[in-house]
Amino acid sequence: MNHKWNYQPITSEQAETSQILAQELGISPILGQLLVQRGITRAHDARKFFRPQLPDLHDPFLMEDMDVAVERLNKAMGKKERILIYGDYDVDGTTAVALVYKFIQQFYSNLDYYIPDRYNEGYGVSHKGIDYAVETGVSLIIVLDCGIKAVDEITYAKEKGIDFIICDHHVPDDVLPPAVAILNAKRLDNTYPYEHLSGCGVGFKFMQAFAISNGIEFHHLIPLLDLVAVSIASDIVPIMGENRILAHHGLKQLNSNPSVGMKAIIDVCGLADKEITVSDIVFKIGPRINASGRIQNGKEAVDLLTEKDFSVALEKANQINQYNETRKDLDKSMTEEANQIVAHLDGLADRRSIVIYNEEWHKGVIGIVASRLTEIYYRPAVVLTRTDDMATGSARSVSGFDVYKAIEHCRDLLENFGGHTYAAGLSMKVENVAAFTERFESYVSEHILPEQTSAVIEIDAEIDFRDITPKFYNDLKKFNPFGPDNQKPVFCTHHVYDYGTSKVVGRDQEHIKLELVDNKSNNVMNGIAFGQSSHVRYIKTKRSFDICYTIEENTHKRGEVQLLIEDIMPIEEN
Repeated sequence: MNHKWNYQPITSEQAETSQILAQELGISPILGQLLVQRGITRAHDARKFFRPQLPDLHDPFLMEDMDVAVERLNKAMGKKERILIYGDYDVDGTTAVALVYKFIQQFYSNLDYYIPDRYNEGYGVSHKGIDYAVETGVSLIIVLDCGIKAVDEITYAKEKGIDFIICDHHVPDDVLPPAVAILNAKRLDNTYPYEHLSGCGVGFKFMQAFAISNGIEFHHLIPLLDLVAVSIASDIVPIMGENRILAHHGLKQLNSNPSVGMKAIIDVCGLADKEITVSDIVFKIGPRINASGRIQNGKEAVDLLTEKDFSVALEKANQINQYNETRKDLDKSMTEEANQIVAHLDGLADRRSIVIYNEEWHKGVIGIVASRLTEIYYRPAVVLTRTDDMATGSARSVSGFDVYKAIEHCRDLLENFGGHTYAAGLSMKVENVAAFTERFESYVSEHILPEQTSAVIEIDAEIDFRDITPKFYNDLKKFNPFGPDNQKPVFCTHHVYDYGTSKVVGRDQEHIKLELVDNKSNNVMNGIAFGQSSHVRYIKTKRSFDICYTIEENTHKRGEVQLLIEDIMPIEEN
């Protein structure tokens, strides 16, 4: 893969700010520069960034309708009404349902939860779910991570005498459903200072407000933060602002005192003796929770996350792990089939988007396949399959391109759609697939930037090996947790060369274990370059080359750092 490296040197004004900031904080000017790049220019804000504090969370009552939502919940509990917690079948939805259910359950028992079936009901609030609520005597539904577009369904529920409180973070339409309260910081009349909460995050704010109104101390909410951290990492929302505080303390909870269900998943993932990071959630914990809704029913994930008996939880976690193995097999075979289709698309080289349809595909895995296609082809991708007489699918995007807006542009061809910048779901009549493909491609072609359709590595700073001291690495760790809007910094060092001991490793000799030096110091840096063994012949000639990398702790030698090499660029001799 030939990556393009993109490095934007900071302005002289930014350099001056980062120098002052670094001096005030007692850190390297390079780290001062990283703070400035993240919009942090004052020592006071940097200290808050480095040490996220729970008291800095916003007042939940700043959110539009929060007072109404809390009042309605209090009334329901006072009148002993039956309450149903309803949520989406993905990680964000199931963690949100588990969180709200677990918190209210401590004070109230006339409670139930419901996750719609991906195959029989589809995404969001369903008539079947409302009928279940009617049959079981429910008069209040709290819906999480969906519901913002369920105008018809909530109208239907209202006719049946059921009230709704919506806790959602997806982009609303102009017409809002007739719910008692709508908690969503993306509302046009939003009054809340932070709009990037996950669906589970909105549920947490609701419970925070409920606790305040009932004199319940905040520390009772802390055990729920492991669920919030898992939702933030899995739903790929920005990890800045309020999400940074929630993710930081959620990771702390996940590592020190996870809930019974979460501990069972951690055990099954093989993470029991390891410090869990955002990337462990993204690649190990999240996919397992998600597999339940993809392969069977998301309700099983909530059963696990609310379980109190560890041996029962472990049994459930092992079952969910099996679903994940099934999901992996489906994912592999469908991705191969999708690649075959894409390879034979007319004019692929000129296309700026990918839309593919196969009515045989498994609905639970199409979102993953769409993600794979964006990674391989660097284009927004929509993958569709057939459900009855409808084409239903998932869209994923490349960095910086708003796929939700592209889908919204085609709304007259759609029956339903929803989502956010990088991920969306949609459904349409099968006969509209061709027209949608054309219209979607036309919108993407007009709005996507050339650099968004190629493999670009964004470099944060150019540094020398002498800059990488133990103090530098310890200060760099304070930038955790990493994620959207606060990506792990990528560094570049020019003119490095082999110390003489680099070698290929791996079962198929596909990786390079590097020992490198540069000409500015005597530091020998250890590094690993996965899948880049094609460069080893050049490296062994002792000629210099440039590298870009992230800095990690060496898992085999605690306290020692190693470079995780993203790319190697031989230096062309003139």
